[in-house]
This record gives sequence, C-alpha cells and structure tokens, in this order.
Amino acid sequence: IVDLARDVPLARMSAREALVAIGGPAVPALTEALANPIRHVRWEAAKALGQIGDPAAAEALVRALEDEIFGVRWLAAEGLIAVGRQGLKPLLQALIQRSDSDWLRQGAHHVLHELARAGLEEVRPVLAALEDIEPSIDVPPAARTALDALK
Repeated sequence: IVDLARDVPLARMSAREALVAIGGPAVPALTEALANPIRHVRWEAAKALGQIGDPAAAEALVRALEDEIFGVRWLAAEGLIAVGRQGLKPLLQALIQRSDSDWLRQGAHHVLHELARAGLEEVRPVLAALEDIEPSIDVPPAARTALDALK
C-alpha cells in the first residue's frame, strides 16, 4: 500500500499487481487508500479493487464515484461493474440519498447500463430515471423500488 504513493509509476504498478494477487485480504487496505489525498494512490487503489472484484469493496467504490478525478470515478464504476449484482445495494442507496450529485449519477449510469446489458433487468427503471429530464427527482423513487426488488 505504501508503494502506491511512490513517484515511480513502475513501482506503483508493481505494488498494485502484488495487491491484486493478494486478492480479498488486500481489500480493506485498498478501500482505505481510496480516501488518500494523493490522486495516484486513489487511482491505483480503484484500479486494484476493480481487478479484484470483491463485493466487500462496493461501498468504497460507490463513494469513489464522486472523486474529483475523472479516472478514479471511471475505475470505481468499472470496479462496480466487476462486482456485479452484489454491488447494487450500496449504489442504489447512494442514489436514494445523494441523487443531486452529478458525478454519482454519471457513474451510476455507466454501471447500470453495463449491468442491464448483461441481463440484470431490475436496474432498467433506474437507468430510465437517470436518463430523464429531472434525474435528481426521478432517481430516488426508482432506486428505492429497485432496492426493494433486490431483497
């Protein structure tokens, strides 16, 4: 984890690959790294979590959908896609609570679009609400309905 902060890109990549090889046991440290003030640490952590695909990272990946760095947001969305259905609960809860966040809605759209393409029909109404004229208003009830359907 410490090596993710190094100035040498090759060292960071090597550290990320080692963390991915560790897999699930590395997830708590990587989710903590998603809050690091150094942007490339957050980027590397998001990339590693996406490659690991552990549902335990879902909440942290949802929070990272609102990172100030586009690359971190993109990798967080890709990570949630890798997690799949098991990452939906925290994503839908975030949409219910913070539907006014443009970055959250953009990331959620990417995730839900890919999951819908993969056949997860429960997310289609939320996807439609995200594409509507007033998503900050239309998304929370659609997300609540989808969340209830997942239970």
